[in-house]
Amino acid sequence: MWLVGCRIPPIPPVTTFSKVGLSGTTDVVLNMTPDADHGPMVEMPVVPYPQKCGGKIAIIDVDGLLVYEERTGLFSLGQNPVAVFREKLDYVANNPGFCAVVLRINSPGGGVTATDIMARELIAFKARTGLPVVTCIMAHGAGGAYYLAQASDHIIAHPTSVVGGIGVILNLYNVEGQMAQFNIFAVPIKSGKNIDLGTPTMREGESKGQRRILATMANEFHERFITVVKQSRPVKETDARSNFDGRVFTAAQAYQRGLIDEVGYLDEAMKRAAEMGHCENAGLVMIHRKNDPVNSPYDISPNTPLQKTLLAINVPGLDRSKLPTFLYLWQPEPSLSTTDSP
Repeated sequence: MWLVGCRIPPIPPVTTFSKVGLSGTTDVVLNMTPDADHGPMVEMPVVPYPQKCGGKIAIIDVDGLLVYEERTGLFSLGQNPVAVFREKLDYVANNPGFCAVVLRINSPGGGVTATDIMARELIAFKARTGLPVVTCIMAHGAGGAYYLAQASDHIIAHPTSVVGGIGVILNLYNVEGQMAQFNIFAVPIKSGKNIDLGTPTMREGESKGQRRILATMANEFHERFITVVKQSRPVKETDARSNFDGRVFTAAQAYQRGLIDEVGYLDEAMKRAAEMGHCENAGLVMIHRKNDPVNSPYDISPNTPLQKTLLAINVPGLDRSKLPTFLYLWQPEPSLSTTDSP
């Protein structure tokens, strides 16, 4: 019988050892290394929703910034959200007894490519399984997260959700003045005048033509987003212009504009999934790592590295390798600009 209690994951091993320096002092070194193997995906029954005789409804959670990035490093507990999403879909597709899926989204969006891949994977999953997918938007379902929701069959948003953000952003900064304060000047050697598109060290007059090139690319990605929404949503033409200018909406506003199907809570999403899957007596399971806790339908799969919370130091524009990223992202927080490219 698949109904079992939830497991509490073991605490990662923490060891200390002494190190004697040249000065004769003794340092205590903390060694906390996360297990590289996160464990397989498993189905974890949610205790308040036991199975009777009607199959299983899977909750698949999508949380945080959606980028194609393996989040590794000091104390990192994060994972690539694109890969994790595919792994969860594969689990449901390859195991019998599922009758519907609730896609629980809480994300401001992410990379253009990452979220497009996730949407394509969800469409392919539906095609090969025939299972209905109901999206439940929690606090945020904006940008690429809303793009992903278009691949589902029904969208429900909490009354206090933030929805929409149908737009594209590419974060660029000019740090030439800051570098000049330290007598640092860029001396690029290049072949192909636009190979450094978006460089943060280009003078204002020289960058106008490059900005036009990048704006054309952003417009193309924006049009793709608009087309996806129009193909899947009964958007009112009277609201079309303001729907697609990148702004976000409350759940009530999104419902009035045809951007979601219903305003409700996670319970309504589970009920709707049961109706669409013809399995009103189904049990509820979450697809999680073996070592991740699941004690309620609100538990999440961690995809944020711990060092982000320990070292929250971020200077936009200085980490060049992380800047050239087109994003479907509602982004009032500039520190998100240093997230890696999808």
